[in-house]
Amino acid sequence: MQLSWKDIPTVTPANDLLDVVLNRTQRKTPTVIRPDFKITRIRAFYMRKVKFTGEGFVEKFEDILKGFPNINDVHPFHRDLMDTLYEKNHYKISLAAVSRAKSLVEQVSRDYVRLLKFGQSLFQCKQLKRAALGRMATIVKKLKDPLVYLEQVRQHLGRLPSIDPNTRTLLICGYPNVGKSSFLRCITKSDVEVQPYAFTTKSLYVGHFDYKYLRFQAIDTPGILDRPTEEMNNIEMQSIYAIAHLRSCVLYFMDLSEQCGFSVEAQVKLFHSIKPLFANKSVMVVINKTDIIRPEDLDETRASLLQSVTEVPGVEIMTASCQLEDNVMNVRNKACEKLLASRIENKLKSQARINNVLNKIHVAKPQARDDVERTPYIPEEFKKLRKYDPEDPERRKLAREIEAENGGAGVFNVNLKDKYILDDEEWKNDVMPEIMDGKNVYDFLDPDIAAKLQALEEEEERLEKEGFYESDEDETFGGFDADEIDDIRDKAEWIRNRQKKMIAEARNKKSLKNKAMMPRSKLVKSFDQMEKHMATLGHDMTTLQEKHRAASEKSRYVETGADVVFGANESMASSTNGGKLRQSDRLLDGVADGSMRSKADRMTKLHRRERNRHARQGEADRHATASLPKHLFSGKRGIGKSDFR
Repeated sequence: MQLSWKDIPTVTPANDLLDVVLNRTQRKTPTVIRPDFKITRIRAFYMRKVKFTGEGFVEKFEDILKGFPNINDVHPFHRDLMDTLYEKNHYKISLAAVSRAKSLVEQVSRDYVRLLKFGQSLFQCKQLKRAALGRMATIVKKLKDPLVYLEQVRQHLGRLPSIDPNTRTLLICGYPNVGKSSFLRCITKSDVEVQPYAFTTKSLYVGHFDYKYLRFQAIDTPGILDRPTEEMNNIEMQSIYAIAHLRSCVLYFMDLSEQCGFSVEAQVKLFHSIKPLFANKSVMVVINKTDIIRPEDLDETRASLLQSVTEVPGVEIMTASCQLEDNVMNVRNKACEKLLASRIENKLKSQARINNVLNKIHVAKPQARDDVERTPYIPEEFKKLRKYDPEDPERRKLAREIEAENGGAGVFNVNLKDKYILDDEEWKNDVMPEIMDGKNVYDFLDPDIAAKLQALEEEEERLEKEGFYESDEDETFGGFDADEIDDIRDKAEWIRNRQKKMIAEARNKKSLKNKAMMPRSKLVKSFDQMEKHMATLGHDMTTLQEKHRAASEKSRYVETGADVVFGANESMASSTNGGKLRQSDRLLDGVADGSMRSKADRMTKLHRRERNRHARQGEADRHATASLPKHLFSGKRGIGKSDFR
């Protein structure tokens, strides 16, 4: 959202704009034209002049239209503020006049360029160019008043403060001369003019400060008088719009000493009259100038009037003195706390935010498998815990207190496993503290499993060498017949080969740290390799092999009589002079018939024509013709006369 308009380009007056564009046209376009030139060149000369001038005006108008804010797209606060300061309708009419002038200039340029295409002479083209530039100049001169008004608006917009309607805001309002600007100077570094008379502040002033690492903006509004909105001037309406549109904490300032020139009754009456504007806002009434008189010193009548302010729900009263800078920061901090609390409440009321949070939460409810009711389990140790009290000397130590005692963050790490409830206390700090069947999962892991596996493999190899597994085909071994024994041996062989492959792959991966690796897309595997791999995985490949064999039989080439004749001739030719009798015609290769061949030749000559015109032998040839400058070939001048006449 645009918050400040200090970057709006300067709006040039109509006469200056005319001079700028015409001078630029004169400088940027050719200026020499003669009657003996071709008529096409004369037309192009003047068409360029008209087109360039029209584009110059259009560019200037577009800068103006893009620089100024669209009053329908800005925040309602900025919209009403602009309407108060310089009449929304007048502003729209001025920008509409510029937009209309832009379209008219484009139309004039288009029409006269079209007419110049049919110009018959230099004089006729020149007159058409003069008419086009004259009409454009007339259109620009009619923008004299809108351009002057827009320049004034630009200067005023640049002086407006940068107010963000959606950030954390403290809004200071009240009667004139009650100490609003003094309070703003105390809590921020803004240089606000402070004088002992009313209506010193004639516009909005903004100051910024930090509270709890958050940036706040405080807005000082002009004083408001208790009268109908229709009778308020532009200075007062700025305050009204700020109160109505900005999401803020409103600080309503009151002066009980009545040195501001307004009675306590009038100030209370003004509070009740603008009370509808405080809807959905946190409000604080600040009693200023307590160095002169305090609320306790008021008589009963004025005290009752002041008490009526607190009857409004959510309104608090605080005292401050900007002269002595007493309680100023407390007022500021209290207002910031109220504002932050109200913003959080508004966020919680937002249904969209609640739905977003609920969508991220999923409560899993297991399905009932029997009629037993299973209530939530709360450990007894947790029930016995006393409520934490910082003042209790017998309180339990928190993790942050233990951390502070042992050197603080970065030195001491809190043990997050200290509260685990396990059968064995030694399991708490294990690497894998998951429990299964009452034991730690890590207890099931055997650290010597690799050595045991190696011993088993060595024993297996020794028994196999000794012939422990050998037996006759007819005999049974261990209750297994011969087929089952063969199957077991095949599986054992597969397991051993698989293990060797895994070891080899692991070694290759280790050795490939700094070596190039062939990408998978470039690896080529044959159909036979795929068949072998699928067979090793246990898939039946007989059907696929039969299909492949049938396809190869079908596509096998059968020799004919011509092949026999030409084959014999080829063998004879190769034995005599090494050449082949059967050669293809290179002229007909790649084309269907003779007509296509002639068409290809015709296109080749057509494409070669341009190269021939430049005396080039090919597309990449940079053949230098004889038109080189003479001085490149001439040598040094000899001693003697250079006059050969």
